Formats: sequence, C-alpha cells, structure tokens
Amino acid sequence: MGGYALAAGLRGAWPPGADDVAVPFHAHLWDLAHGRATGDLLFNWNSGYGVPFLADFFAYLMNPFSWPTVLLPRDQGHLAVFLVTLAGIGLGTALMAHLLGRLHAGPRRLRALTAVGYGLCAWVLGVGGSAPMWLWGLVSLPLLGLAADWCLHERRWVAGALCVTLAWAGNLYTAAMATIVAGLVVAVRLFATPRPFRHRVRVTGRAVTMATAGILLASPVLFVAVRAARTAQPESPVQPLGPSGLGGHLAQLLPGTHGGRPLPDVAIGLLGLLLVCGLPFNRRVRVRERAVWCGALVLVVLSFVWTPTVLVWHGLAIPAGGPYRVAFALSGLLVLAAWVSLAHRPDLFTLLGGVAVVAVIAGLAAGRHSVRTSTWVLLTVGGAVLVAALWALERWHTDRRAGALATWVLGGAVLGNAVWSGYAALAPAPDGTASGAAVRAGHAAVREAADWPAGRSDPGPHAFTTNDPLLLDGQGGGYFSGYLPTVAALLLHDLGAGWTAGGRQTSSVTDPVGQALFAVRAHLADGPPPDGFTPGRAAAPPLVTVLPAGSVLDVSSVWSRQESLLGSTVYDAPEPVPAGGPAPTLHGSSGWSLPGGGEATAFSAACTPGATAFFHGVWYRGTVSGLGTTYRSDGEQPTTAVPIHRLGTVPADGLVRVTLQSDTVSQLPARPIGCLRPGALDAAVTRLATAGATRVTAGGHILTATLPAGSTGTALLSVPATEGWTCAAGGGRYAAPTPVLGMIGIPLGPGADRVACSFRPPGLTEGLTVTSATAAALALVAVSPRLTRRRIRRRAPQAAATG
Repeated sequence: MGGYALAAGLRGAWPPGADDVAVPFHAHLWDLAHGRATGDLLFNWNSGYGVPFLADFFAYLMNPFSWPTVLLPRDQGHLAVFLVTLAGIGLGTALMAHLLGRLHAGPRRLRALTAVGYGLCAWVLGVGGSAPMWLWGLVSLPLLGLAADWCLHERRWVAGALCVTLAWAGNLYTAAMATIVAGLVVAVRLFATPRPFRHRVRVTGRAVTMATAGILLASPVLFVAVRAARTAQPESPVQPLGPSGLGGHLAQLLPGTHGGRPLPDVAIGLLGLLLVCGLPFNRRVRVRERAVWCGALVLVVLSFVWTPTVLVWHGLAIPAGGPYRVAFALSGLLVLAAWVSLAHRPDLFTLLGGVAVVAVIAGLAAGRHSVRTSTWVLLTVGGAVLVAALWALERWHTDRRAGALATWVLGGAVLGNAVWSGYAALAPAPDGTASGAAVRAGHAAVREAADWPAGRSDPGPHAFTTNDPLLLDGQGGGYFSGYLPTVAALLLHDLGAGWTAGGRQTSSVTDPVGQALFAVRAHLADGPPPDGFTPGRAAAPPLVTVLPAGSVLDVSSVWSRQESLLGSTVYDAPEPVPAGGPAPTLHGSSGWSLPGGGEATAFSAACTPGATAFFHGVWYRGTVSGLGTTYRSDGEQPTTAVPIHRLGTVPADGLVRVTLQSDTVSQLPARPIGCLRPGALDAAVTRLATAGATRVTAGGHILTATLPAGSTGTALLSVPATEGWTCAAGGGRYAAPTPVLGMIGIPLGPGADRVACSFRPPGLTEGLTVTSATAAALALVAVSPRLTRRRIRRRAPQAAATG
C-alpha cells in the first residue's frame, strides 16, 4: 500500500482511467447512501433517461471497500477510488502472504516480500488502480486459494463456501477467473505430491460442492447479472488475437515495461521473476513438484495467446477494452510458483539458472517499444542486489543477523522496484480532463435547475465524463455500462442521440425536439472557460404524455420517429438532391453511399424559410458544412454514431445546401436533413402539456401520474421500455407495458385518470429463492456436527450406566 501511494505521490496523479466509470459510480453511491439520489438500488433515474441499476451496482460497487467511501465529501471521488484501490491492494497482498504459508512453510517476512509482487503486479498498476470493482479479484484469488487449502485438509467446508460467496458477490467477473485459478491450484497441489487416489477423489468432491454452494449462495448477483447481460447492448465486435510475437509477450514479464500494443500485464517484479525462472533448477524442490508447477504455468501462458481459451477466461466474449483483463490470474500463479522456489532456499546454482533464463527473456524482448531504459537499470542493478541478497540468505541461513540484513536488503529492492514500476504506470492525467472546480460548478448548476419528476435536468450535451448524469446528479441520457439495455441504447439511437463503444455508451439528446420528448427542461451546453459549459433552459412537456388513439407510427427517418412520439408534425424532411461534386448513390430507404476522398459532395433541399435546419449523418465520417456551420463528424459503423447537429436558419429562398467532404466511403440516411418549422415545437409542447399528466410522482423504482379526466389513447412515459416494468391504468391490474418505439406505453381504458408503474429487476426473485434454499442447506450442514456430538455426549452416560 505504501509503495503504491508513494508512486502516485511522486507522479502527482490519480490512477488514470478512473474518471469515466469509477468516480461517477462512487458519486452515485454517495447520493444513494445520503438519500440524495432520485432512484435506488433497483433503478437508476439519472442515466440513459431511466435504466435498471441492480446489475450495475453488483458490477461496479459491490467491492466492500467502496461502501466506506460514502463517509468522504461527495466531491472527493478521486480520493475515494484511490482509497478503495489501496485497501484492495493491502488485503489482497495480506491474503496472498497467508496463502503462501499454507502452500509451503517459510519466514513471514519473505512471504510478505514475495506477496508484494502480487499486490503490485503490472495488472494492478495498469488496470486495477482505475477499476476498483475488478480489484476485488486481487482479493478473491488468494481467498479462494485458502478455501482450496481447506479442501485439501478436508475441513471448514462451510467457511470455504462462504469465501466463495464473498468472492462472487464482490465482483462476478473477476471471481469467475479466480475460481478457475483456484481449481488449477488444487489440481497442482493434488498431483505435486504422492497422495492416495481416494483422498484425491474426496478433495475434488469437496472442492466442487464447496464452489457450487458458494456460487448458489450468491445467486441474486448471478441471476440478475445473467438476465441483464441477455438484454444488454452487445459489445463492439473485436478482432481475434493477432500475432504479437514471442518477444512481445516475454517483455511483459520484465519490470518497468509499459506502453505499446495491448499485451497481458503479468510482471510481478524482479524478485518473483528470478525465483520463477530459477524454479526448474532448484534441486531442493522435488522433480515431480517442479514439473507440475512449470506445466501449469506453461498451460496458462498458452491459454493467453489462443483465442478459444481467451474466450473461456472472459465468459465467451473477448472484451472490447482489451483481451487480457485476466492477467492477474497468471500473476498470482507466478507468485505462488516463486514462493515454492524461495521456500526451498534456492542455492547458487538455482540463482544462476534463474539469471540465465531472465537474460534470455531480456534478449528476446530487447528492442520492443515497451522495454525502456528503466527496465535495463532494474534488471542490472536491481538484479545484482537481489541475487546477492538471496545468496546471502542461503549462505548464512543459520546466522540471524546476516539473515535479517539480507531480508532488509531484499525489502528495499522490492519496494524500489514497486515504486519505480508504479511511477511508470501511473501516467499524468490527459490535458482534456475537467478540473475539480468545473465539475463542482456543473453539479451546482444541475442541482439548481432540478425539477424532478416534473421534468429532467440533463447534464448533456456538455460532457465531463461518459457518466455525467451520475457524477452531477442529473437525469440525462449519457451512460456507460456493460449492462446498458439494448432497448435504451436503440431508443436513443433511433431518436438522434449519439453513441460510442457500439452502443454501450450513450449520450444525451442534443436537439430541441429530442429534449422535449424526454422532458428535458434544463441542460448544460458547451461554453467558454473556466467551467466549459453554459446552462440552458427550454419548455418541455411532463414526463408522462398522452398519444391520441389511432396515432400512426412512422419509422422511415429520425424526423418521423420523433414526430410519431411527439404526436405532431413539426419538421420538413425533404429528400436531398445531389448538387455538385462526385455523385452519390441512393439505395432506396437504406440511404446514400458517398465516395471517399477527393472533391466534396453537395446536397440541396427545400425547407420552409425561417425554419431551423438540422443534419443527422449517423455513421458519416468527414466534414459537414452548411448554412454557415462547419463541424467534424466522426461516425464509424457500428461503433460510433453521431448525434443530430444544428446547421442554422433556413434563408428566405428556402434552400438548404450541405457540403460533405468524406474521409472514406461513407453512408448517409435517405433523409439526413430535417428543418424544424418556426413555432411548431412550441405548439406541440403546449398541446402535450395540456393533455399530459397534471401530476407526476417518482420513487426509487416506481412512477405514478395523474391524467386529465377522460384521457384516451396511450399514456407515454419518456422512459425506455426495459424488461422488468409492470404498469396499470386507472387502478387496474399490473401488466407488462406496450412499447411505443422503445418507450413505455400504457393503453388507457375508459375512465383511466391515472397510471402507475413499478420496476423489479428480472432474475431477482429467482436469485433470492435459490439463495434462501442454499442458506438453509448450509445452516443444516453447519449445525449437524454439533447436534451429532451432543447426541453422542447424551448417550455416553446412559451406555456407561447400562454397562
């Protein structure tokens, strides 16, 4: 913990990458704990204009060290994430040190120094520090290793099952990886020493039943996450693993390496590397044990470079953010193997063998971009110090003073290596990072304009992070989550909002009609320094409106979809006419194809003079110019969709001319130009406000609205129609709503003057049922030995008296 904190202090930066996910989620946890949030653990009213939250809570906030951070001030999000990281490093390292002692007996100080290589492995420095939810995996691996040790000694079955539950409940994603490693460690220890066949069968049975019981006890997490994953927006397709070369992978074992193409961050420091490389030469370790450990390491290494096994590690889906999130698993195995060698007092032959192997690795990795000057310094100077200290430990192992001195030297070298590596990995924040003062100002502006649940205060379209609605406590469309429902992502996409990461990161709507549809009455637009935003306001209907009976839904364009939900015609949406440059090709309703590079292509369209013209390129990549506006469109199908963009006011001749300078062959919708007629939106908002809800109330995961007497048609809630909602009209029976282009729709019967909706996460009921049954079974297993012993004690006096 001290090494990580010292490295961060020397760098003068928080862990990189925490701004977009970790900090906003911890800010939302603070709001939940202090009663300031509009939603609860089941539903999130802040993001995506209303999305399920329990699966996200399990994924991002179930690390137990996240919860005490609510005691800090809300604006200290970076400090909260940093403390979660420190606590995870500390507990994970301590548990690993204890596990090493269960693996082989040895001095406590040496166990602690070896475990530091695990607690500050390259995965922690490069990934875990910015993702505290995954950092629970650093704790889970040795925790499950201890449970596996109990299996080997055939004791504490119930306690082991509870450890499995703690690991899986803390973070499902990394727990699955840690469970695979724990199973591998059990297998290694079973076959590393001669054991009776019956004992191996019993241990295997205990391990399987213990893991099964522990996982079933965490069923609410498992069931909710699986159901949420089924309906979540799929990840962007990623390319299979490409050839990285032997040198590239070997370079990741060396200390101080970073940068370059994505490769597994598996470095455990120079001490661990020397010990692992020397293990095959350590004659004090039985040949069978050496062979099993080396074979297990080779097996795991190979599983990192073959696409099918990488898919298995990551739940049959290579993550778009990088295929090596499981690197901590190999780091843990390397540390365990390193301790096997150190616990058997490596002699000079072993140390020289390790030095030779490290030299070969360094030679093969030389010239790689990730191998810096600092790496060579650590290898030469640090390697010499470590080898000398390890040789001294062996040479004078009976001399307490010499052993203590050598241990202190080892400790200094390990700490120096860790701080140096941490300093290299903790890069300074990018220039575009928002200042704390600007974020606080944004939070104050959003809170000042709050009108929930009558309307929304949307932090967009300005963006500090990808999760501004959580960070600023607003009610916006922006959200980044692995469990973002496809319904929510497609609804925003179809109404002209942008998305990235293939739809797993959505943005708020930016055009006035879209904002009206989602009852956005206040928002933050881009503005000048120092804060970078300007508060904006607009009239908007209530959260619940009424579509008249017989309304026709038109999905031919983004403009017609908006009009269908608005219940009014407000746009001119002419078909554009090519007006210069390379000729585009029209493919019917699917849109236009534009040639890339070279001369720009021009389109013209006729609109009502005085109207406001908008352009929606969706996937278009290039420069867009029209009506005095020029902007860059960075669309890329299917990963990045560009939102509707305002061009300007239509001139008196009614001609809108748009020039497109395409970077490459690009696609456009059939009707990319929409002109909002003067006064049309105001009239539509007035009509919706008159016919819509007169009063709206919203709880944590419920919403009720009072409608004007005699309302007919369909009540429309400006909330994505995600699975889990049930609604009732006029006090009738609750049933699943009828989606209207992705929004929640409730058919109104005669006399329906109110609607009520409630949300329950799919899978929660089933998960609680399985957990209850498993808990009862575990309780029975826990108390049955005591009951048996009590019965025996009662019978013993009777038997003696009878005798």
